[in-house]
Amino acid sequence: MKWQQIPLGIIQTNCYIIEGTNKTCLIVDPGDEGNKLINLIKSKGLTPLAILLTHAHFDHIGAVDDIRNTYKIPVYVHKLEEKWLEDPILNASQSFPSIGTVKIHPADHLIMDEGVMKIGDFEFQVFHTPGHSPGSVSYYFEKEGFVISGDALFQGSIGRTDLPGGNQSQLLQSIHNKLLTLPEDTYVLSGHGPITTIIDEMDSNPFLNGY
Repeated sequence: MKWQQIPLGIIQTNCYIIEGTNKTCLIVDPGDEGNKLINLIKSKGLTPLAILLTHAHFDHIGAVDDIRNTYKIPVYVHKLEEKWLEDPILNASQSFPSIGTVKIHPADHLIMDEGVMKIGDFEFQVFHTPGHSPGSVSYYFEKEGFVISGDALFQGSIGRTDLPGGNQSQLLQSIHNKLLTLPEDTYVLSGHGPITTIIDEMDSNPFLNGY
């Protein structure tokens, strides 16, 4: 299994294509530029099985319907953000007039609990990691040694908490209790910026030191 990081849109939100066996893949956070993403998927000869959302802010969901309609695949989001896809206030697109309002059709599946999720040949764990937003989740691929953290944890930083439902104390708890407990060599695939590791953030992230 391998991943590819694709920054999309003017905010350069990281979308991830997780490639498995038999040329199947999962698509995580298709935030914008649907045609670019579709062309990339076609060029690689991949068959998408599902769209996973780490959370429902506008810059992570903008191309969801493009991908869903093209491949007829389901979308997964946490139950606490069920209404966010359709609501420009909750998904924060209304706060950024230059972006334009973002409204996406409802998710096909709601993530109700933490635990193991299986989609096709993919098996991974779902962690509820709120703080950046109430329904933020992280997807941990234990055998492959990586976690997709959305906007919870970045290289040298953490997610902003000034948007609807944000809570810095809760975010720090999520990071320390769910992410920093993973093996130190685990790769962290963040919603923005470069890939990092758990040990690097434990050692040098100024937002985590002294918590």
